[in-house]
Amino acid sequence: MSPKLIVLILALLLGMQPVTTDLYLPALPAVTAGFGASMGQAQLTLTALLLAFGLSQLVWGPLSDRCGRKTILLWGMATYTLASVACMFAPSMAWLIAGRTLQGLAMGAGVMGARAVVRDLYAPAKGATVMSQALTGLGIIACTCAPLGGLLTEVVGWRMALSVLGIYGAGTFALIYWRFEETLARPDPHALKARPLVRANLEILRNRTFQTWCALSACSYLGLFTFLASSSFVFIQALGYSKTVYGFLMLSMSASYIVGTFWCRWMLRRTSVQRTVGVAACLTLTGGVSMVALAYAGEGQSWYGAWAIMLPMYIFMIGHGVHQPCGQSGAVAPFPHRAGTASALNGFLMMLGAFFMGGWLGQHMDRPVFAIAHGILLWAAIITLIAWTAVQRHARSELVGATA
Repeated sequence: MSPKLIVLILALLLGMQPVTTDLYLPALPAVTAGFGASMGQAQLTLTALLLAFGLSQLVWGPLSDRCGRKTILLWGMATYTLASVACMFAPSMAWLIAGRTLQGLAMGAGVMGARAVVRDLYAPAKGATVMSQALTGLGIIACTCAPLGGLLTEVVGWRMALSVLGIYGAGTFALIYWRFEETLARPDPHALKARPLVRANLEILRNRTFQTWCALSACSYLGLFTFLASSSFVFIQALGYSKTVYGFLMLSMSASYIVGTFWCRWMLRRTSVQRTVGVAACLTLTGGVSMVALAYAGEGQSWYGAWAIMLPMYIFMIGHGVHQPCGQSGAVAPFPHRAGTASALNGFLMMLGAFFMGGWLGQHMDRPVFAIAHGILLWAAIITLIAWTAVQRHARSELVGATA
């Protein structure tokens, strides 16, 4: 496979996350009103998806180490496409939650597989750069999702918005079927045996390098998830913006993330991964602190608007564009022969955190502006602590000096 084809496939697989969440977010208030559902049920369509996404990776990872990446990716994309059709025709909120859960199960195969493919094909230093390129593609996909979701929801309804997920799944399935070549050189015949599997998982979880990079990538994702899970209620319901405007606000946020991924590659060509992540954490913390400060200063004031949330979020997302490629590639770097399992554990821990964060948000959305600001500040502080301490002590030297 050519390098461009590899990056395209990785971007489509990793892009399943923003397609499944960002395109759906503008429709979330309409879905809630259409079914007469509570805000807790609405949040469950996200948290159930993410919990299933996280848990499924614990199965998909060892399966891909045993059976190969292509087989697992094809099964995952076929299931994702069928689940998307089920969501589109959901007759009730319970049916929609079930369909979203199945989408999460299938999405685990794609995202886990993408991370494992990077480790199959590249040494850790190059892997960080390739992951950054793929995540730039993810950002471009995310840029189109929220505006498209908002526009379709306003013009033709939320069901047609969800139909795009099925089209995306079918197209990615076709590309993998005809163009993807197996990347796993030596399948592990013991990958599915209980005792070696438990031993491998414990070995990965005890590894300081894995702990460090997994914590960084997970906490950075949880900051983003906090924003995504509450933003439609903040902008559409609390601040009164239209679904289309909300979609373009999400586009601008994704654009700032793309800037972060380009800056990540620029920094990695010039300095160590430790310094790159440490500098990015300064932006992360600045975004969290400024969002809370503006929320308190603007309470009840006429000047407070979308800009007071989005400007701090842009700063946070530039840092996110550094933390994700470095964290995701770093977490699997020590395990070339167990890349699927390591990727699965990393993804599971991310989604487990998102599940609990979604539950917390469902209970604190009576003041949505403060819920989103406090959540971002919490994760910004934790990310900064990890970046300035654990990353400096435990980052692997192989990731230093990554080149584009």
